[in-house]
Amino acid sequence: MRVLLIGSGGREHALAWKLAQSPLLSALYATPGNPGIGEEATLVDLDITDDSAVLGFCRRESIDFVVVGPEAPLVAGLADTLRAGGIAVFGPSAAAAQLEGSKGFTKDICAKYNIPTGAYQRFTSAEPAKAYVLEQGAPIVIKADGLAAGKGVTVAMTLDEALDAIDSCFSGTFGAAGAEVVVEAYLDGEEASFFCLCDGKTVLPFGSAQDHKRVGDGDTGPNTGGMGAYSPAPVMTAEMVERTMREIIEPTIAGMADSGHPFTGVLFAGLMITAKGPELIEYNVRFGDPECQVLMMRLKSDLLLLLHAAATGTLASARAEWRDEVALTVVMASKGYPGSYEKNTPIRKLPAEDSATKVFHAGTALNDGQLVATGGRVLNVTAMGRTVSAAQKAAYAALDGVEWDNGFCRRDIGWQAIERERD
Repeated sequence: MRVLLIGSGGREHALAWKLAQSPLLSALYATPGNPGIGEEATLVDLDITDDSAVLGFCRRESIDFVVVGPEAPLVAGLADTLRAGGIAVFGPSAAAAQLEGSKGFTKDICAKYNIPTGAYQRFTSAEPAKAYVLEQGAPIVIKADGLAAGKGVTVAMTLDEALDAIDSCFSGTFGAAGAEVVVEAYLDGEEASFFCLCDGKTVLPFGSAQDHKRVGDGDTGPNTGGMGAYSPAPVMTAEMVERTMREIIEPTIAGMADSGHPFTGVLFAGLMITAKGPELIEYNVRFGDPECQVLMMRLKSDLLLLLHAAATGTLASARAEWRDEVALTVVMASKGYPGSYEKNTPIRKLPAEDSATKVFHAGTALNDGQLVATGGRVLNVTAMGRTVSAAQKAAYAALDGVEWDNGFCRRDIGWQAIERERD
């Protein structure tokens, strides 16, 4: 099978690494890619916002299957163009991708199909939103409706924070994504990420993880795109998985089909495990980043076979097998992230890799043969272990072998699970 992978981050490096292991693969291309992805795939220079250019490449190179990594091309309708051109593609239609592209759309789906989530209201101007916040009180959550690169959500612990977040959205901080704002109830509990593969009818559970959104140790500081993750998430017990499937995932997939937007691809549910059980925080329509990295480390099955089954309506006969070990990844970011940071700083050395340790490239490039950091989140140092504690120890031992003066990381990834292990 000749495959094209769309994307350039740590998630896509993990996907490329796993796809390259498939005996079904005859050629793997990636665009725009990064130096790590380039070790697994032939990099091609395409404008991924130009659907016709992507389709043209697929036809010229006889591409059988396209895997779309990031959310923006899906929300913009790339999968629709490719399908219309006769190319099998892993990823939802633009209509189904509204589950991530519009927070309000998702909340309305939850309301219509009785899916447990926080109470909410949608607003298109600041003053009514502020009046609602003052009526509800804090803590409360303010979300830009559209795609904001993971930065459009404010968990406001005070009224002032909430009012400032509303002003920030409507003042244009997040561009068109902030033209509408969703204000929703604060959910108290433990967060978890839960993934399923979907072919429009069949749903295959595809693992759990726990992300660390705050930039600083002890979950302090501003939200980021994610500073580390581990899999599986201990809070997602067999009972909790069963409830999540029955109460959240299955009604969503049935509701999307009922609404005329059958969902295919990967459905990533951001959950809050509350005293009442699982409640939906939000949906994403692509693999999480950095959750994808730990899922790919643990996956025993052929990823290409599974993704192609989801894309071609044959998921009912597929199954996913997992390693028993824990995988944990630590994000190395550029100093200053999630604010401004210096670009093109040299990374002089990466640690040695083995079957239990892997460094995924996220925001890197080659500059005259020198590996440099070009993004906010730059490297994902990932390791396996029998327990979360063991995986954490191995990941930080590898991370300490990175020679990059402008990098920093959290030193407590996995802390909630490690506390459980100690108890």
